[in-house]
Amino acid sequence: MALYSLFLLTISTRSVFSFVTPPTTHRLTTTFTTSSPSSSWILRDFPDDTGPSDYDTDDLPPSEKSVVVDEKEEDIQIRDALKRELLLLASVTNRGLYSNKDEAGLVLDLVSQLEALNPTANPADHCEGEWDLCYSSTQLFRSSPFFQAIRSAAGEDNKQMAENGFKLHDRATAGGRIGRVKQILSGDQLINELDLEVGVLPGLPFKVKGTVVTTASMRIVSDKQMELRLQNTKVKGSNIPILNQIMEEELHLEVPVGEVYKTVRGDVPVISMQTFYVDESMRITRDVDENIFVYTRP
Repeated sequence: MALYSLFLLTISTRSVFSFVTPPTTHRLTTTFTTSSPSSSWILRDFPDDTGPSDYDTDDLPPSEKSVVVDEKEEDIQIRDALKRELLLLASVTNRGLYSNKDEAGLVLDLVSQLEALNPTANPADHCEGEWDLCYSSTQLFRSSPFFQAIRSAAGEDNKQMAENGFKLHDRATAGGRIGRVKQILSGDQLINELDLEVGVLPGLPFKVKGTVVTTASMRIVSDKQMELRLQNTKVKGSNIPILNQIMEEELHLEVPVGEVYKTVRGDVPVISMQTFYVDESMRITRDVDENIFVYTRP
């Protein structure tokens, strides 16, 4: 158990626990060079930061964003062109990890235009299946309910504390690598899998590899919104054979994070996710801070 706890802390939560606790849309022209005032919403975390850029939600319009359903057949080609451009940007920026301000602004424009051409009524009801994360406007690991629960637990009053914790976690694990990020939505459950590779100690060539699997209950509350509640997290596929055998085959260990939240604070944080665009191949989700997560079918 001690070995498992050490491994889990090393590759998934090592530095997070160091702290306690819609824009106006425009149709894209065939040259894909349109600009929008929304591009100026993207703000760098630090002037010399090479990570992804978040935009300040204080600059967003105060009105409630609603789902748009576009049923025009002539818009199919426009959607396809927008998706191709979005996937290209996701590829050249390594899923948004190395996007600069201009690239992040263009992605926001593309996402906003796709949301205005959403072909699916009640998109939150049509998210089931397996999805791969192909772009994130913030740190990749924040697509996981594990980290979204931390943000929800912090609330608006302690939002900056949570953001600082995420930045510390990002920098502490900068020597590692996040591989495939996968979500499986089925019935009343969401499973998030992150393939991670993290150095155990600075300067040592050996790195711990594994997949952090986080499970959350899922409830659809509107045409665009679903609510998640964290249940448990575990590590599978470790590159340490003995440890992997102990965890997966003998002890079947997992951490009941939801129960931990109940014990510490009396309830499990509610995670809000909104989906304004989904079709047969792409899903675009926004979290409570309007960070964008773009998923595609594998």
